[in-house]
Amino acid sequence: MARLILKSPYLKCDGSNSVSGYLRYIGTRERVEILPDDRPPTRKQEQLVRKLTKDFPSSKKLEEYSDYGAKHTKANTSAFITRVLEENWSAVQQLEGYMEYIATRPRAERLGDHGLFGDEDGVDLEKAMRELDQYTGNVWTHIISLKREDAARLGYDNAKAWRNLLRANRNDIADAMNIPPNHFRWYAAYHDEGKHPHVHMMAWSTVPGEAYLTREGIRKIKSNLTNQIFRQEMLHTYEQKSQSRDELVREARRAIRRLTHEMVQSICSVPEIEQKMEQLAGQLETAKGKKSYGYLPKPVKKTVNEIVDKLEELPVVRACYDQWCLLQGEVDSYYHDKPREKKKLSQEKEFRQIKNAVIQEAERIRRGEITFEDEGVVVHDESEKIQNESYACWELRQIIQNEAIPLARRDQAAEEIEHLAERGDALAQYLMGQLYRDGPLLIPDSRRAKHWLTQAAEQNLPEAQYALSKLLLSDDWEVRDPDEGIRWMKQAAENGNHYAAYRLGKEYQKGNAVNKDTTRAAEWFTQSAEAGNQYAQYMLGKLYLTGEGVQQDLAQAMDWFSRSAAQGNQYAQFFLERQNDLRPPSVMLAVTQLLYHMSRIFQDHSLPQSSTGLQVDSKLRRKIQAKKIAMGHKPDDHEEAQSQGGMVMGGI
Repeated sequence: MARLILKSPYLKCDGSNSVSGYLRYIGTRERVEILPDDRPPTRKQEQLVRKLTKDFPSSKKLEEYSDYGAKHTKANTSAFITRVLEENWSAVQQLEGYMEYIATRPRAERLGDHGLFGDEDGVDLEKAMRELDQYTGNVWTHIISLKREDAARLGYDNAKAWRNLLRANRNDIADAMNIPPNHFRWYAAYHDEGKHPHVHMMAWSTVPGEAYLTREGIRKIKSNLTNQIFRQEMLHTYEQKSQSRDELVREARRAIRRLTHEMVQSICSVPEIEQKMEQLAGQLETAKGKKSYGYLPKPVKKTVNEIVDKLEELPVVRACYDQWCLLQGEVDSYYHDKPREKKKLSQEKEFRQIKNAVIQEAERIRRGEITFEDEGVVVHDESEKIQNESYACWELRQIIQNEAIPLARRDQAAEEIEHLAERGDALAQYLMGQLYRDGPLLIPDSRRAKHWLTQAAEQNLPEAQYALSKLLLSDDWEVRDPDEGIRWMKQAAENGNHYAAYRLGKEYQKGNAVNKDTTRAAEWFTQSAEAGNQYAQYMLGKLYLTGEGVQQDLAQAMDWFSRSAAQGNQYAQFFLERQNDLRPPSVMLAVTQLLYHMSRIFQDHSLPQSSTGLQVDSKLRRKIQAKKIAMGHKPDDHEEAQSQGGMVMGGI
């Protein structure tokens, strides 16, 4: 797998210890023949290997040592010796036994008289060595390498490519080393050797003692260089490099979408989880401070984690998490050789939000809050059939709604409706309000929508009164007016709009736009339920079950649940099926509510982010999206261009 390796030892310079010799070494070494040499190693090479492994035991962990052990060839032996010497230069330069070998090594790929490059086009080797001879601070010797196959594929198998890369990132490297850009000095040379062609970079500050490099600094250098090296290939891979991989990713995403849809539609009761949620609610009662995972005591966190792990055992959650892990593994495998270890859901950092969702629902149980489960109401609350609608108005409405009709004719129909509205036709005014509210035939304009809906509402059209009340109660700051919204909603309810009565019940139940009043909430729910509203019937069932706003009455609760279930309300059916094991609705629906939250969280993470530092930034994502649209993809296909994970590779 594509991987950048970075080593960053440093050399101390003082009056008796100069690093100019290292500079000469990296600058004048010629590249070793790339052609394989399968001859056995020389006696001197074998002796040197034994000495190296004795003096530097960690060298046995290098890939080159594994290659040497697997196949004793002159080429493998040479690659191992070179790698060890270069990574341990600080010790090597003080040991006479190694100097003879170094002195006879071939020289670097030359850009001129030598292989050194830096900020300037023409590096004076002798001048650079004199500069280092006089220096008394620390000099870092970054060794940056790629596998040969990656270097060749990515175009980093030559000195000029590395020179351009390091020049472009010199300020970022300086920042990672805590060196101001104007104090940063560096030279480098490219060595095209063995399985890991690499660059030696010497870097220091003109102010001795100023520079320092931490693990985080090394991470930043790796991240920046990796970004540059792999970005173009990432974009290529992101779109088309591997058809089989792309199809796997797409299928995984489709599976996640299917599963999350199934998740949000699920009504689930798991007594063990419900008991744990009640336990958590009790713990939160006494927990001080912010009700967020990071602020909770360890025993409370333990309960939260147990709930999340129990949720993971649910088939729909397990299937969704497995798909996510598959997709995550595909992303990570591009950057790491080591397979990703699957964690428990509670321990996966990408899904920390689930823990806070659990806490949120436990808080709801603690406070005894009523939920509504009425996501479908927005689809059905404005009827397309309007009483006393003229044929002319009906015909124009049909034209506007038919997208198969040419746009010019639909625009003309909208103009004709506007003329009717201007002449005082209440239904036409109502339709104009809808067009300006919803678009897309007309550019959405909430103020114009309010104007026309108000005109129709004042003519006592219940549909317009209800639509106007929703607009005034919305979050649109240009038109929001809660008091007026409630007034028009009451007017619509009194005129027979049962959705308006249901909405009023919700407002009094929640206490947002009006003072909370559970008794009045029950009254409005009753009015709506008696008019046949399944959502109000379901809510009345829960109120009679809990005795909130009404006298507790199990028979009444079951009656209203039955009426709602007869209209297809699956939540009402859920309570009917469990009437012999009834508990507080907030407890019984806890798992269902959590599945709803989890579906959203999984959707948000349908393309997981790698824990590694390569970022496909927002600008790049926009370019990808624009390119896809130009190629014929729909604008909403951009989930394929979500943020890609990043990369921090290697170690110190």
